[in-house]
Amino acid sequence: MEDKSKICDLLLPALQATRNLYDLEDLEYIPEQEAVLATFASGATKKANVSMDSGTAMIRDIIAQIV
Repeated sequence: MEDKSKICDLLLPALQATRNLYDLEDLEYIPEQEAVLATFASGATKKANVSMDSGTAMIRDIIAQIV
């Protein structure tokens, strides 16, 4: 099984380097909900559903659901 928390940790700096998500402050994997909570500099948050995702599907879903 893939380490979804580690994937979030590694994905964060890549997304912060983009024009669309430069203000992204944190990606937190919540295992009980199979979701990722994205926190932005403004204090806003968005939740991405990553239930049953592989690592690569998780990355696609996070980007699609928080942009």
